[in-house]
Amino acid sequence: MSIGVYFNTKMTLDQYREVHKRLDEAGDGNNPHRLHHSCFGPDGELMIFDVWDSPEAFQAFGATLMPILAEVGVDAGEPAVMPVHKLLQLAADEEA
Repeated sequence: MSIGVYFNTKMTLDQYREVHKRLDEAGDGNNPHRLHHSCFGPDGELMIFDVWDSPEAFQAFGATLMPILAEVGVDAGEPAVMPVHKLLQLAADEEA
């Protein structure tokens, strides 16, 4: 069962970029179990929404992600996790 994971953070764009740099270095930047990733909102109050193919895949990713967030100084809080009933991929990956 796919899940949606929503984080509402106080993360800045610089912190976001650093987290992704470190995820890439750890070999987990393009995790094949993450079906969708989006980052949106104002700098300093970024929100993240991911879709994972299973709760187990997200939980395994957390073992890499959480220490990186702590090192970068991001308190992600407790994410909202919910089942995904439908997911459409309408456009290629884009970075703003």
